[in-house]
Amino acid sequence: MLLHEERLEGVHPELVGVIKMGVELYGKDVAVLEGVRSREKQTQLVKDGHSKTLNGRHLMQKCGFGCAVDIAPIVDGQVSWHWPSYHKLAPFIKDAAETLGVPVEWGGDWKTFPDGPHWQLPWSEFP
Repeated sequence: MLLHEERLEGVHPELVGVIKMGVELYGKDVAVLEGVRSREKQTQLVKDGHSKTLNGRHLMQKCGFGCAVDIAPIVDGQVSWHWPSYHKLAPFIKDAAETLGVPVEWGGDWKTFPDGPHWQLPWSEFP
């Protein structure tokens, strides 16, 4: 079950479709932590060291949508921040993306600044 689904408002519909299908395939509770983010919040996250860019995919893009979402598995009734939980969820989101033909990038695959909750549409295909 996808918890806090209302936080997907304003997120690109193709990414929303991937997340919803992936969570359904996963078969366990997952929380939407954040979809579209304000520029002020993005600035604060950079200042606090939680993000490295002021041009993040969570911001409303020229296409009229945010192109990123943060989700987290629920373990024992709580949001999990443990990497093994994200590694269990990620294959289901990737399978959904492949099935739907929507390219996605997982922050957990990033080498320099890994971000387990983060999923985004790539700049190259969704500028």
